Amino acid sequence: MYFIDNKEITDAGINIALETYLVENRLVNEPILLFYINSPSIIIGRNQNTIAEVNQPYLDEKNIRVVRRMSGGGAVYHDLGNLSFCFIKDDDGSIGDFAGFTRPVIEALHQLGAKNAKLEGRNDLLIDGKKFSGNAMYAKGGRMTAHGTILFDSDLEEVSKALKSRKEKIESKGIRSIRKRVTNIKPYLSPEYQHLTTRQFRDILLLKIFNVTSREQVPEYRLTEEDWQKVYALREQRFANWDWNYGRSPQFTLEYYHKFPAGLVEYKLNVEQGKIQNIRIFGDFFGLAEIAELEKALIGIKYEKQAISQIFNHFNIKQYFGNIEPEALTELLVNGIYEE
Repeated sequence: MYFIDNKEITDAGINIALETYLVENRLVNEPILLFYINSPSIIIGRNQNTIAEVNQPYLDEKNIRVVRRMSGGGAVYHDLGNLSFCFIKDDDGSIGDFAGFTRPVIEALHQLGAKNAKLEGRNDLLIDGKKFSGNAMYAKGGRMTAHGTILFDSDLEEVSKALKSRKEKIESKGIRSIRKRVTNIKPYLSPEYQHLTTRQFRDILLLKIFNVTSREQVPEYRLTEEDWQKVYALREQRFANWDWNYGRSPQFTLEYYHKFPAGLVEYKLNVEQGKIQNIRIFGDFFGLAEIAELEKALIGIKYEKQAISQIFNHFNIKQYFGNIEPEALTELLVNGIYEE
């Protein structure tokens, strides 16, 4: 495995462009580890409805940027107290194996004193019942990234101010406030690590993951100037683009959503003369395929159960929504409710 240094860049658009570039371009034949620390920003999931997830007036007031990543899952708040880690490698069929890819991070945290850190639920790292890390995956063209965040010394008050919380999502976990669900990992580290900055924590974590004692012993791949030019170009084309980060969409007359165990699914659609004219599908589910493909297939279809069911059953629906059954997705789209 090689480490790639991001040159202490804290621009979320550049860092996510860098990660995406490493997935979409095979630079080495070994797995890659990438760390980055972003200035205040909201990193939105690939299929999420940005407007529904963020507190835009607050973001404007605090100059907090929104960047949509390539993977699914939910929105997360980043600041200089938050460390992002990315394992990038060939797609070997391990998509969904959160236990496997988070194991090196968990083991390193145990060495630093956070003995109770563990993976729980779909994709979260928790300690004493509180979340300090969310994780997601993305694959394209035979390559994949498994990435996550670590709340090290983040401003937790900003999390609840910058993000909206859907009532259903909070209630499904039996907890009434986002603030009570998250924690920084720093207080759980051994006393000798309590003084660390986020960057110092990153550097020690790097040594623990590679099982070495000095930075010089870490195998590193250095990007060329041409690589960096392509990263910046990717940022401008995609991750600094309003259409990508927020997305333009028409006004919708029907809106349905449901929190499944595998994630929130939200439909917004227009129906005219009994047929679907426009549809957008949002959510924090973990799908690998482009949801736009499914949206396109639904346009022009009769807005009735049989026709929609045929579309859902034609596709390998788990590639789009993860572990949600076609029948449940059809029922929600047709009737606006789903009884579990």
